[in-house]
Amino acid sequence: MRGTVAPARSHAASHGIAALPDRAVAAVFGPRPIARLACVRILAPLAILGFMASRVHHADDWLSSAGFRVPALADDWRQPVSLPGIPVWAAWSVCVALVISGLATSLGLATRWASGVFAALLAYVALADRLAAFTVSKLAPVIALVLCLSPSAARYSVDAWRRHRRDPAAPRPALVSGGCVSFFQVFLPVFYLSSGLAKATGDWLSERHVLWTHLHDSYQTAVSWFLANHLPAWGWTAIQGAVLAFECGAPLWFAIRPVRPFALVFGVGMHLTIGLMFGPVIWFSLLMISLLVASYAPERWLVSALHLGRPTS
Repeated sequence: MRGTVAPARSHAASHGIAALPDRAVAAVFGPRPIARLACVRILAPLAILGFMASRVHHADDWLSSAGFRVPALADDWRQPVSLPGIPVWAAWSVCVALVISGLATSLGLATRWASGVFAALLAYVALADRLAAFTVSKLAPVIALVLCLSPSAARYSVDAWRRHRRDPAAPRPALVSGGCVSFFQVFLPVFYLSSGLAKATGDWLSERHVLWTHLHDSYQTAVSWFLANHLPAWGWTAIQGAVLAFECGAPLWFAIRPVRPFALVFGVGMHLTIGLMFGPVIWFSLLMISLLVASYAPERWLVSALHLGRPTS
């Protein structure tokens, strides 16, 4: 009996090992709920436009030759491309097109064209004024490009609503190719890990009060002022350690299914706190929260929220 069971177990084990690559491919590229991709399409452009609003309001000074321009530096790796200022009328035209294409992407209206234009304009404004470029400026073109290249408007969009009006019998997809969603699900842990390693190799391990010192910068809000005066010093050190542990371990926290809900709650809470305590960073926080929720919140929550907008579903 033993002589017959052992080979069977060995064969099953080898078969399971051989199937690992297929399982890995299925885990990354297998069908995923389209609600996740739709949430990114709806929320991310709004957060990006919120960040750009203060710049769009001064389009002539931001992009045109009438404003301050960084001098062109030849053969300098810190300035790989130098874009000259454009006429004032062109600067306002770029900003109007940026806003319209961003709103159209969020609504899912002519999404392929709108998101493509949105991505191109976001890349342009990030390069045109590098002094004003921020994390949102650098992430935004990539996010918009992914939305352009994926079927992000196949459901819960104006485009989907119009297709349904033309052909009510046509099926409405509930799933999308997994790679479209996996991009964001992989991007977030990698982003956090990079941030955590930068902090760890900086002074977050050698100096206990790094986070506390950040509260007194020009980004200070009423919330950060209140907390700086009432939370004991050791509390900021504890928060600093928790943030570092979360970011450095993000690939692990989000990979382990039972731990994932706790990582989601911590990430959303962290960005919400950052947004409340460091004024202008609120738009970065909202962008990250939208990506976190779209990527890792329970699917039924997302579907329920999206079905509140039934006319575009």
